[in-house]
Amino acid sequence: MTVIRQPTEASVEQYLAHLAHERRLAALTLKHYRRDLELLLTQLSGDQLHATTSTETSAAVRTLASLTQMDIRRYIATLHARGLGPKSLARVLSGWRGYFEFMRSLSEERAPINPAAGVRAPKAAKRLPETLSPDEAVRLVSFADDSPEGVRDRAVFELLYSCGLRVSELTGLDIDAIDFSSGEARVTGKGSKTRIVPIGRHALTALQHWLVARATIKKSASNADAHALFLGMQGKRLSVRVVQLRIKHWATVQGINAEMHPHMLRHSFASHVLQSSGDLRAVQEMLGHASIASTQVYTHLDFQHLAKIYDAAHPRARNKPAKK
Repeated sequence: MTVIRQPTEASVEQYLAHLAHERRLAALTLKHYRRDLELLLTQLSGDQLHATTSTETSAAVRTLASLTQMDIRRYIATLHARGLGPKSLARVLSGWRGYFEFMRSLSEERAPINPAAGVRAPKAAKRLPETLSPDEAVRLVSFADDSPEGVRDRAVFELLYSCGLRVSELTGLDIDAIDFSSGEARVTGKGSKTRIVPIGRHALTALQHWLVARATIKKSASNADAHALFLGMQGKRLSVRVVQLRIKHWATVQGINAEMHPHMLRHSFASHVLQSSGDLRAVQEMLGHASIASTQVYTHLDFQHLAKIYDAAHPRARNKPAKK
């Protein structure tokens, strides 16, 4: 019988090294994988403890080699009962499947069955992403503040909305990622995949103003920050957290009644472009979605928008009380 090695700290590190160096996953993603594997070890340890303290003669110490789909389903049910949501459980299962597949690839004998294969997380209720209206999006970037910080914030918001960037993609941009002559940005997204996205004229103008203001900021001694497009006021590369705080600040100042976060500008970009063009494939490419299914959620938003117009304008859209 082929035996899968116990997931010791060494094997976990070996798998994480594989993810980091061969698959080039980000540090935060690696942290999530580590946490998911620790959950697997905790569940397995619970089984082992029960087996060693059991009075039943048939009890045996559990190992990874003895795990079945039923065990994995039981583990997932336990984690769900403890409060983990469907999305978190789906990520956990993905991590477990990846680990088992990696261990299978190291087996010199007949590869064992992956016990996590075919196990699915509970279905999550589908929530449509929140977006700003076009007027709200314009109002968010139309604040009057010509300080270096204000000029930077305006350029940040314009670029997020103009290109539909993830906030991590924006903070990772270097100056040479912007091509002013062609009006394009070279963006590195998930999985270190690079895409070219067009930049609107308002965003280009805001970026040009920011580069002038950027020259007045004392730069950090760190070489890693020297070429960063967006800087904090201390001269270091702008962080995701600062962008989150600044967008909340300006949403409040501009009277936008929404729980504002940077990703809302990405959602707004996708929804507004789709409403105007109807080109789902183009929106997929600009967002950097690997699957068209991820982009299709915005077709539901587009339908909601059309339904509201219909309800407001069509004389037979609603049952209205008859006039006396």
